[in-house]
Amino acid sequence: MEKYEKIRVVGRGAYGIVYLCCRLNDKKLVIIKQIPVEQMTKDERQTALNEVKVLSMLNNPFIIKYYENFLEDKALMIVMEYAEGGTLFELLQSRNGQLLDEEVVGTPCYLSPELCSGMPYNQKSDIWALGCVLYEMVTLKRAFEASNLHALIIKIVGGTFEPIADVYSEDLRMLILCMLHRDPNKRPHINQIISQPKIINHIMYLYTDWGKIPSIRIQRPLSNIQPTARCRQSTQGCNLSSRDNLSEKHQTLTSVFCWGNGISLPMKLPFPSSETQVIQVATGRTQKAAVTKNGRLFVWESVGIGTDNLLSNSLDPNVPTFVPRYLEGQAAVTIQHVACGDLFVACLTDRGILMTFGSGANGCLGHGNYNDITQAKIVEALLGYEVSHVSCGASHVLAVTNEHEVFAWGRGDNGRLGLASEESCASPCSVPVSENIQPCSVHCGMDSSIIITSDKQILGCGSNRYNKLGVDLTEHYIDEVLEFTPFLVPSLKEKEIKNVALGTSHTIVATECGECYTFGSNQFGQLGYESDPNVRGQPRCVEALKPFCVSLVDCGDTYSVAITKDNKVFTWGNSSRGRLGRAPEKVNIPQIVNFHNEDSFAVTSISCSYGRTLIATKSVGT
Repeated sequence: MEKYEKIRVVGRGAYGIVYLCCRLNDKKLVIIKQIPVEQMTKDERQTALNEVKVLSMLNNPFIIKYYENFLEDKALMIVMEYAEGGTLFELLQSRNGQLLDEEVVGTPCYLSPELCSGMPYNQKSDIWALGCVLYEMVTLKRAFEASNLHALIIKIVGGTFEPIADVYSEDLRMLILCMLHRDPNKRPHINQIISQPKIINHIMYLYTDWGKIPSIRIQRPLSNIQPTARCRQSTQGCNLSSRDNLSEKHQTLTSVFCWGNGISLPMKLPFPSSETQVIQVATGRTQKAAVTKNGRLFVWESVGIGTDNLLSNSLDPNVPTFVPRYLEGQAAVTIQHVACGDLFVACLTDRGILMTFGSGANGCLGHGNYNDITQAKIVEALLGYEVSHVSCGASHVLAVTNEHEVFAWGRGDNGRLGLASEESCASPCSVPVSENIQPCSVHCGMDSSIIITSDKQILGCGSNRYNKLGVDLTEHYIDEVLEFTPFLVPSLKEKEIKNVALGTSHTIVATECGECYTFGSNQFGQLGYESDPNVRGQPRCVEALKPFCVSLVDCGDTYSVAITKDNKVFTWGNSSRGRLGRAPEKVNIPQIVNFHNEDSFAVTSISCSYGRTLIATKSVGT
């Protein structure tokens, strides 16, 4: 609600509260309908979603406009046009018996005879309702009124009402009589009504004389975000919400380290306050994001190299400064998971509602268009589901629900969406999987995707470059997989998979028993062992990690990272631009990353993307 100021409550209904608000940027009055979706069932959420869908599809000067929606205070907020003239009822009450001029329109609903008789609803019922409205507007009273519902239905089915005053034209009176015909088949179609001289002339007058049709604004790609002076000052002053203020006596119990993209050794990133506790991190090509223990999401913004800033987290002028900034519009919303793609972010609430923001290129935001947005917006197509996990590739997204349904959207070439085609999708599409398979988590790579099932097996789709999906047979190479297919290699078919990550040309897997397997390209030693360059990669256990129990794995473009149960961090592969967080020696053999001057800690989350790694830790015993 940062963009709006509440003025007063103007209505209450079965599903929520309606507020009159002021839009701060242009002082325009708008209506915001607050629907508490966090407390609704799946069916009730679907009803709310249907309302948003219908409103967003309508574009007519006679219908209230839909502006946007967002999540606030654990409720869906629908922003709509404010009808400054009030309701039709208020207008008619204010006439004090004085009849209206003939040129007016309205939209309230009234029961038709067929609905009263239990017949199915159809468009002709709407024509009847519109006829009732027109009748009320020319007579200042309703066509059918009674003291109780039973008597009202008898009047409606009878179809008798007082005649219309002859001050109105014969054309208008005949139109109303036709619309209120008891036989729905004899009522006019909406196209016939619009073509009436009285109506069509009025519509032409509306467009030509009353104003211009608003033009569509072409969205430009998001530019690199530079924090304003106000942002830096507020961060320095630690003027934050009390949600993260645990106690002044507590010191920071968690840390986040970053390396890669020119940062050669692990660098601790600053937090919004000393009490912030981070439980999960994610990084994309340019973004770095974190979720706090209290369910807030913040991102780190780079303010460039050599910036004179009091918040500088490095003494080296050649290392960029990172400034943390909380995501706007999170009041009373609990974020539990975040994923980053190429210039866009997806975040998931504790009630299974998915929101996205950033670049809309390739339709990655899932809003049915390619527009960029700067504030997190609900993925409306998934509002009727409880999303349990989400993953972002560079230009596509996968989500899985608590009922084991998988949805995919974004760029579709190579078959990375698993939709049996290479078509791209700007809205979530249901991914076909076998009935006996229960997907539990999803993992997106650059041009491929993986599902981990409830029985700890893995299925892959997309590019199979260097057999990184493990679907090659002995003498038959597969370049692309358009649908999710089980890994066929014997060495993994018998294993229970705990964690998996996809690089541009290789894959790393951690099993439930603590083994680490890699396969695919070994051009930069990213597999962690010597391999035959003439043999297309098959999964092999990383021998150097056999003495350890591997619990977490991830990988970037040409390097790999593994976390052991005793919280040792191993990296191997391409060492350029600090990818490995250590000196570049024996890059094809896993080596431990040294976190200098740090107390003992446990790794809670890891995220790799391209040449950057983020690791969240907590102090041992906390």
